Amino acid sequence: MARRHRREEEDAAIDMTPMLDIVFIMLIFFIVTTSFVKEAGIEVIKPEASQAESKPKANIFIAISDNGDIWMDKRMVDVERVQANLEKMLAEQATDTVIIQGDKEAKHGKIVEVMDQVKAAGIDKIVVAGKK
Repeated sequence: MARRHRREEEDAAIDMTPMLDIVFIMLIFFIVTTSFVKEAGIEVIKPEASQAESKPKANIFIAISDNGDIWMDKRMVDVERVQANLEKMLAEQATDTVIIQGDKEAKHGKIVEVMDQVKAAGIDKIVVAGKK
């Protein structure tokens, strides 16, 4: 009688392998589909705008500090290297929008130079960020 009782307990065990397979497949799916944001690397003081609108989210940010330094992907770059860095970022993750975060004390000419480099990299949607 004791043998029969132990045999029934062994047969009632649940096989966890299929559930673990599904969990690992879901984990891989979420890792692959996650989008990574390329932040500029510095915090800029954006000018306020009374007519600001919410724009679509982008994955690439370019920050221009008050002294004219350009930051992309947490490192400072020259204005001549913006296009090359953008093309490298676009090869890693394609996007159609770039957000330029210009400090309120940044020179207008520097922002226009960066916008020209972004257009040269093949991106048509450029958003200049401001505070609402």
